[in-house]
Amino acid sequence: MPELRKDPITGRWVIISTDRARRPSDFAAETVRIEKGRFCPFCPGHEDKTPPEVLAYSNESLRGDARWSTRVVPNKFPALRVEGDLDRQGEGLYDCMNGIGAHEVVIESPEHDATLATMDEAKVAEVIWAFRDRIVDLKKDRRLRYMMLFKNHGEGAGASLEHPHSQIIALPIVPKRVQEELDGARKYYEFKERCVYCDILRQEARDDERVVIRTEEFLTLCPFAARFPFETWIVPQRHESHFEAIQEREVYNLAWMLKTVLRKMDKVLEHPAYNLIIHTAPAQESFSAHYHWHVEIIPKLTRVAGFEWGTGFFINPTPPEESARFLRE
Repeated sequence: MPELRKDPITGRWVIISTDRARRPSDFAAETVRIEKGRFCPFCPGHEDKTPPEVLAYSNESLRGDARWSTRVVPNKFPALRVEGDLDRQGEGLYDCMNGIGAHEVVIESPEHDATLATMDEAKVAEVIWAFRDRIVDLKKDRRLRYMMLFKNHGEGAGASLEHPHSQIIALPIVPKRVQEELDGARKYYEFKERCVYCDILRQEARDDERVVIRTEEFLTLCPFAARFPFETWIVPQRHESHFEAIQEREVYNLAWMLKTVLRKMDKVLEHPAYNLIIHTAPAQESFSAHYHWHVEIIPKLTRVAGFEWGTGFFINPTPPEESARFLRE
């Protein structure tokens, strides 16, 4: 029997279509294969093909042409630009402003065929430090209200270059979907005086049906009202609203968790394309008792079609309990 499930944070409903239940082998997902040999502007020796870096880490173990282990550069074709004023305007009932913001690329490794699943844990930790350091710097600009950190892995997930990289887009507004999440968490806190994410952690740890991996620092789960097959969340056990407040021991544990989860997905789903998003509180707001930063990983196994666009309902053909079991095992 198909089941309707309600997300306890946003109130969004999803359809868990058990009549269409699909195993990992049932998805015709495109396997991500990284090819060497073609020109790549992110590879060592091509630093002049990108804008000047705003952050770079080096490592004594580097080989060949590499002089850096992680670089952060402004996007050559940015969605938003730092220069200028917001200049908010109204044209009748329409509101607009200048496209002020920042758009940066985190080049995760000098190795063209590396992935977060194949890098060693120290290297993944370095990428996490780069995320943190750039947010701390960008939020000094009081115009920038929200930092979106995301990774598109594979062409099916929207990546235009194979070389391992992530992106940071700093926005002068809080996106609507993020605001819905913030508002839902706030309402829950006002009613129960508890963080909804902390309650989810407690219940999932107790039920153990949708848990993939658990450590002292993080719990990885497939959420109860998952929108997509094998949608996976990594949630810190310590309550914190802002990702940039991550502590050193959490960085290294998150690196291990990311590497482990992505290796599991590679094995179960045969190297799928995926989107990875870090959800964090607005940059210019102080610590929040109701919000809890977390990571979402969404393998690209299904397509959003007319029903989803028209209703806001997502149809998930794989129950999260099954997804968690496949990843766990």
